[in-house]
Amino acid sequence: MNRRYYAIILAGGLGSRMGYDIPKQFIEIEGKPILRHTIERFMESFDDINIIVVLPSGEKEYWKEYCNRTGFLGRYIMPSGGITRFHSVQNALKYVPDGVIVAVHDGVRPFVTSDFIRSMFEKMEECEALVPVIQPVESLREIGSEGTSTAVDRSRYRLVQTPQMFHSELLKEAYSQPYNPLFTDDASVVEYLGHKVSLCEGLSSNIKITTPEDLAVAQAIFREKR
Repeated sequence: MNRRYYAIILAGGLGSRMGYDIPKQFIEIEGKPILRHTIERFMESFDDINIIVVLPSGEKEYWKEYCNRTGFLGRYIMPSGGITRFHSVQNALKYVPDGVIVAVHDGVRPFVTSDFIRSMFEKMEECEALVPVIQPVESLREIGSEGTSTAVDRSRYRLVQTPQMFHSELLKEAYSQPYNPLFTDDASVVEYLGHKVSLCEGLSSNIKITTPEDLAVAQAIFREKR
């Protein structure tokens, strides 16, 4: 591979403890914090991948202490997060050069696989922005302004996952825009500039751990993989 690859891994956020004394990304499953599982998947994807882990400033010392204690050191830099996801990505992009492909991934999606990461980077040689999606399996309804609801054709909808991948110049241009509450992910920021975002099939197992129920599912998946 001639092109360099970067990964921005976003961890932290408001309301993210799920009843624990520590933020959800630090909860251990099978002896490792969720965040470490996620980082390791990217480390395994390419020997020379550049990793940027974004944490809230108040949580960085906790993570540094863990890394020092367990020897999980090097291979990534750690800027502080911003007040929103948008601002956290902005902070990370200060460390991303032009001419590279960058992936942005949720730190609490530990089930992304190294093979999947590699396949997405390979697809990026043919597009400027790529987002993994899966088809919803449950029925969907649209809620009207007066509380009424209407069934919709679920085949026309997709659930969006990460990593989302972009050519670095495009992503940096997109994040030079002023913040807009409609920016829910990186793809929406890029699309606001009028650029096309390509889709690829995601992984049904690539769940985001945001609730206690998600955590229970994740623990079961890890036990099954032993």
